[in-house]
Amino acid sequence: MTATDTLVRANLVRDTRNVLVRELRPTLRDPFTLIFSLLQPLVFLGLFAPLLIGSSGQPAGETLQWFVPGVLVMIVLFGTGATGSNLQYEMMTGSHERTLVAPLGRSSLLIGRALKEIAPIVVQALIIVLIAWPFGFTINPLGLLAGLALLAVFGVGLGSLSYALALATKDREWLFWGVQQSLIFPLLILSGMLLPLDDGPGWMRVVAGVNPVNWVVQAERALFAGDYGNTAVAWGWLAGLAVAVVGLLVGIRAIRRSS
Repeated sequence: MTATDTLVRANLVRDTRNVLVRELRPTLRDPFTLIFSLLQPLVFLGLFAPLLIGSSGQPAGETLQWFVPGVLVMIVLFGTGATGSNLQYEMMTGSHERTLVAPLGRSSLLIGRALKEIAPIVVQALIIVLIAWPFGFTINPLGLLAGLALLAVFGVGLGSLSYALALATKDREWLFWGVQQSLIFPLLILSGMLLPLDDGPGWMRVVAGVNPVNWVVQAERALFAGDYGNTAVAWGWLAGLAVAVVGLLVGIRAIRRSS
């Protein structure tokens, strides 16, 4: 490694840290936005989980052990999938253009924003777990840590793809939300996070088999159950890492080409 390569990497780390701190400040100043964004998963947890408990005939704890990991992935899917709207707002107000001329590497602008998504994911996931705990949900400390790490990796990838979509749609807000909603809901339904797909049509199970969200959901369930040797864990990490790598590559390319 040459001295130039070392300097470039050091600048990338420094710039990424600066962007990360900048992006986290609004969240730290107004933490209630994190609580408000929990409204949807709390509704699913409070209204959908009792229906599953009643229909399955299993103890509440066992049903929550299956359902809660899916809700955590839902938080990532809806939360990070919408983050591009913030960047789109900055582009419409001219804030993004001013950032582009700042003495910062363009790659760091994307990476710092993507890493910022980890903090809300972890905080919101912990809140959901603590809410479910008194109702029979079992917390496995090691599984919880591994599950949160997987959610963070997956969220970085989804957030990067959301930023790339915002850069591609620019000021066409309707197009951003149209594409986002058209992708998120099929991914959600075909992941088995709300309802098991075992009894679904064959084509649905085939599509779910190539849905990365499905593998992340299965991995989260295995990790929270303490079943670390389950093959779903390996496939979930593979899917999460693949989404992160593809998301960062696509996002970095998009922000380098933006003007």
